[in-house]
Amino acid sequence: MKQTNVKPAEGRLGIMVVGCGAVATTFMTGVLMTRKGLTKPIGSMTQYDKIRVGRGADKKYLHYKDIVPLANLDDIVFGTWDVYPQNAYQAAVYAEVLKAKDIEPVREELMAIKPLKAAFDRNYAKRLDGDNVKDCKTRWDMVLELQKDIQNFKKEHGCERVVVIWAASTEIYVPYDEAYHKTLEQLESAMKADDKEHIAPSMCYAYAALTEGCPFIMGAPNTTVDIPAMWELAEKTRMPIAGKDFKTGQTLVKSGFAPIIKTRNLGLAGWFSTNILGNRDGLVLDEPANFHTKEVSKLSTLETICRADEQPDLYGNIYHKVRINYYPPRNDDKEGWDNIDIFGWMGYPMQIKINFLCRDSILAAPLLLDLTLLSDLAARAGRYGIQRFLSIFLKSPMHDFTRGEEAVNNLFEQYTMLKNAIREMGGYDADEELD
Repeated sequence: MKQTNVKPAEGRLGIMVVGCGAVATTFMTGVLMTRKGLTKPIGSMTQYDKIRVGRGADKKYLHYKDIVPLANLDDIVFGTWDVYPQNAYQAAVYAEVLKAKDIEPVREELMAIKPLKAAFDRNYAKRLDGDNVKDCKTRWDMVLELQKDIQNFKKEHGCERVVVIWAASTEIYVPYDEAYHKTLEQLESAMKADDKEHIAPSMCYAYAALTEGCPFIMGAPNTTVDIPAMWELAEKTRMPIAGKDFKTGQTLVKSGFAPIIKTRNLGLAGWFSTNILGNRDGLVLDEPANFHTKEVSKLSTLETICRADEQPDLYGNIYHKVRINYYPPRNDDKEGWDNIDIFGWMGYPMQIKINFLCRDSILAAPLLLDLTLLSDLAARAGRYGIQRFLSIFLKSPMHDFTRGEEAVNNLFEQYTMLKNAIREMGGYDADEELD
């Protein structure tokens, strides 16, 4: 490893997950099983991917850990918050994602992970009815309680560092409002005034994490850290933030396939995406107000790849529709259907059909590992604010919309951003460019 300015990954790393459902328990079980040598962390870029560093005779391909000082899986300690009181073992069994043979060997470790009471407002997720909830009078009380939780967890488990990641349900849509979300002062005033309309519970988690010196990652499409007030807080606390919404199935396909259409200069008339999903996430998204939050996130991908302003003949009139259907028989086995109407030479129409029978939590779990390890790395490298290099893991990557910036959604451009950041933190030249 080259000499870098990144602080070493010494001591224990606490990963506190908001939500102890299918995604969180699949993630935690997989890490614990990998540590025992009983499974492989397939799908994790930090564990498998290799990046080229150097050029010409100096060129070599190295794993991330051989370029930058990543935290070791053996040093991870898990904590969680959830509205349901079941420990991580009970929650993993209930989720029915993993087979008993993949849970039982780490049963004791999972049973020891007991969810802390959640900071929860039922109006933000009406389909959830758990009672493992904090008795907070105001939004500011939520912040103070969550700060205490992080402090106690750190002390109890002897953690040098903690990362907080949201793997809970999608909240109802909170539109950005300049009167409440533009400055840190406005945000804090709204929290202290118990403004339940403009301050989502997820914002309280993010505020608590950042003020306790923990990077925060938003894994749902909630309005949380993607507001100027939170960027100001991240700068003030010098903490990394990332979001939003884990890019797992259909949007992963879209961000990888749309560049094919664009690269070959084919026209795009319409893209219809529908999903069927039966887990707790599907249940929550069956509520129209919660689905709208997800819809905004999913719709943002295509238009920044196939740009109408650059190629009006090809992309000036795209009809883009996204649907999610709650279908309990499938549980966590999500199915994504994409119908893509394209046109070619002389305007002749063609169609592409993609049917992705995926497993939601199996695709999400490695993202949680990569996002937490890389956010911890960023913090030790002195990187703070929006971590654009993590866009590859997210459906709706954060960007400074107040300055007219657009998110990078092209999967291959996102991968270049990731590789360059790893190179830079490892003391190598960032030697690839985005066109």
